[in-house]
Amino acid sequence: MGILDAFGSIASALVGGIVMLAFVILSLFVTVFVVDVAASIAGLNPDDGFVTLGATILAGSAILAGGVGFATPEVSP
Repeated sequence: MGILDAFGSIASALVGGIVMLAFVILSLFVTVFVVDVAASIAGLNPDDGFVTLGATILAGSAILAGGVGFATPEVSP
């Protein structure tokens, strides 16, 4: 049963990675839209590269902030 457990772990890690990649791409698209709308509301007309850079920084920091809580080990009493 050890070999089947290993394949199950690999499969679940691959599926989890694909799902997380899909969420990253989706969140980047949404954040690009939000940054573009916010810039137009403010009366700014930035280049597309700056909109993409701002959206990437915002999406990346949100992803990192969401994953930081899982990195702390449990302290047993």
